[in-house]
Amino acid sequence: MSGVLQTYTTALLDLIYPRRCEACESALAHGRRDDARWLCDNCLNQLPRMEAPFCERCGEPYEGAISGTFRCGNCADLKLHFAYAISAYHAEDTVRELIHRFKYQHELHLSGLLGCFLQKALNDPRLVAEDISQWALVPVPLHHARQREREYNQAWELCRVLSCATGIPALDALKRVRATTPQASLSRHQRMENLHRAFQVKRSTLHHARLQGRNVLLVDDVLTTGSTTSECARVLRKKAGVRRVVVITVARG
Repeated sequence: MSGVLQTYTTALLDLIYPRRCEACESALAHGRRDDARWLCDNCLNQLPRMEAPFCERCGEPYEGAISGTFRCGNCADLKLHFAYAISAYHAEDTVRELIHRFKYQHELHLSGLLGCFLQKALNDPRLVAEDISQWALVPVPLHHARQREREYNQAWELCRVLSCATGIPALDALKRVRATTPQASLSRHQRMENLHRAFQVKRSTLHHARLQGRNVLLVDDVLTTGSTTSECARVLRKKAGVRRVVVITVARG
């Protein structure tokens, strides 16, 4: 009965407050589900989906005809502490704008749409072959000063949406203990040094051993160089006994 009641309630709210496309503001038809609840068909069809070929390790996309799997030159000689990274979309156009609004303009309602986007990363054949219901979702943390300014951690909000949709437990297991210099202007080596000892596993997580021997989906909104997620993965594996870390993000920058 609760499901039927929710359906009627949603339909009634749609009549009183008609839904509009979050990208172009055109009216949306009633009864649309998943990401179609937020975007019109035209905008959905124009989203820059992440498609092969891309690096099997860091997910960096490449143009041209490349057959089979490959590892890009950027990470071939780099020690990354996650198994591989998957992004659902390119961080371009509508996707980039939606993420910016979600992070910097306090449009928290967009967590539902971006969570739907993130769920598409789980369609990667490497994850489809796994029983990820036994894994855990862990967000990349914000420094407490940044989170106080923003009022929420966008990665944790995405974890919550994805957990509700999939049943995979979400654990807010990491904390950022040191504010760092912005990564954009730094070299590869400087990025790694900049992030050293910036993250810790929360004591409560350690006490309950909730991550010991477990596989983890490390969640963030955008993956750029992979330095931050690699350091988070290193801490999870070394300090919490996590067996393997796979990074999933809404978009690849």
